[in-house]
Amino acid sequence: MRKIFMMCMVLLCQFSNGQTTGKEKDSVAVAKADSLVIAKAMLIAAEKTNTLAIDLAVAKAQIIAAYKADSIAALVKPKWVQKNRAGVDISEVTFVNWNSGGSNSISALLGLDSSLNYKYENLYWGTRGKIRYGVNKQEDQELRKTEDIIEFDSNMGYRKDSLTNWFFSAQFNFRTQFTNGYNYPNRERAISKFMAPGYLFVGGGAEYGKNMEKFSFYFSPLTVKTTYVLDRGLADKGAFGVEPAVYDDAGNKIRDGRMIRNELGILITNYFETEMFENINVSSKISLYTDYINSFGNVDVDWLVNFNFKVNQYVKASLGSHLKYDDDIKILTPTDIKDTYAENGAKVQWKQILGVGVAIDF
Repeated sequence: MRKIFMMCMVLLCQFSNGQTTGKEKDSVAVAKADSLVIAKAMLIAAEKTNTLAIDLAVAKAQIIAAYKADSIAALVKPKWVQKNRAGVDISEVTFVNWNSGGSNSISALLGLDSSLNYKYENLYWGTRGKIRYGVNKQEDQELRKTEDIIEFDSNMGYRKDSLTNWFFSAQFNFRTQFTNGYNYPNRERAISKFMAPGYLFVGGGAEYGKNMEKFSFYFSPLTVKTTYVLDRGLADKGAFGVEPAVYDDAGNKIRDGRMIRNELGILITNYFETEMFENINVSSKISLYTDYINSFGNVDVDWLVNFNFKVNQYVKASLGSHLKYDDDIKILTPTDIKDTYAENGAKVQWKQILGVGVAIDF
């Protein structure tokens, strides 16, 4: 608009110069010429100003485009995200001349959780490891184990586009324990050991989750469950569902017990985590498995619920519930004969943990 205005002024000056009479033309010739020069100068300045404005606009557009490109590249760039948390919970009870009586005791629970997640476009890969070990000591008893877990999870999923939250997924899960387990107070015979049992789940299926770290639902129609009992004594007894040893009428062993048992079945898992209130988080992880061949419809259940209470950056409290049912795990009950136990059917197993301690994220 400015350029058009300046051109109109130049034309108006030229027209005015042509309509002036001879005497008037002589008297105002210099003024007209000066006006024409000024108008042309203004036109040149306007052109330069417009050119500068255009150049600035182009430069600004280029900067914005480059910034957006860098931002998009940063978003789609393959990224590994690692989180670690180490914690210790300690509880202690001491009595001195306490009229109601009681036993002094102290317990400690050590834990380490580590996760490594990878995201790139429509590919997701999440890996998580967990170890926990707890002990308890009372004044009249020897040291006893209260918690013993080694667990490793890996989950890889791929979706066809970003519009869907359904993934073609494959999962891997392994868990066992560190040290021997006993049916206290009997400490002569271990009822469980490292890799006795050990459980391995490998399968593929479909998984739904908008944010895999907070919510996921997984269904696998083909999952292999492998049970390891890598202890000869426990394997010969048929512990944890493996095939026991075979003996003749005289009690001589004809064939060793199997140390490995494989099953093929359906696995359904669900993980859910949310903040109930400020500084109070709850998480739930449930696993349901049934075998096609041996006992289809008899469901193994593993359900863990945790409430985490954050006091400050380092101090926290936790309340956990762990419920299990596995038809292959039989319950041993003591008999009238010393150190002799009878094997009964499977029962629901339940454990509750309450702890207050220190946790560090790194």
